[in-house]
Amino acid sequence: MTAPEPARERILAAAEELFAERGFDATPTSKIAERADVPKGLVHYYFAKKVDLLTALVGRLPEETVDRAAVVVPGDVTESLCRLVAVLDERLGSSAVLSHLLWREADTHPAVRDALHGRFDRFVEEIRAVLLAAREGAGTGVDSAALLLASTLSYRHSVYRHADEESPARLDLRPELRFLAAALDAGVG
Repeated sequence: MTAPEPARERILAAAEELFAERGFDATPTSKIAERADVPKGLVHYYFAKKVDLLTALVGRLPEETVDRAAVVVPGDVTESLCRLVAVLDERLGSSAVLSHLLWREADTHPAVRDALHGRFDRFVEEIRAVLLAAREGAGTGVDSAALLLASTLSYRHSVYRHADEESPARLDLRPELRFLAAALDAGVG
């Protein structure tokens, strides 16, 4: 027999489901408590304001760091980027509904927007670190390439669940990754 999930986690899971179904503004904390099978006061014990639930949900997104040893191929930027994108696609694809919900709510909730901006900055740094490791320390253009790739992946993941098979959100990025690697090799940036 497994132990029941802690109340805080049940509250977050219920909030995620209800916010995705109904939207943030249309979901009262009483419904979250009901779905989580906890007293309403416990929701407010863990999350003083309802918007704190949204901020906490940012922490439920997949970790943006990767095992560099598993993705970096020293001297081969294209292959390193392809491996990195595959890992990030798998992780971010597993949270498509949560990601969409948070990006939607970031428009009206500055705390969520700030948390997502911080997450994006860490995402850029992770890509930058992979690029530097693949290039064995050569840094010309790496900052621009990391920002460009992070922006591309963030866009893809923000619209992925709405994309059809021919959409840019579903396309293989290998040609673009080869382009980025060639630009880095040429010293562009």
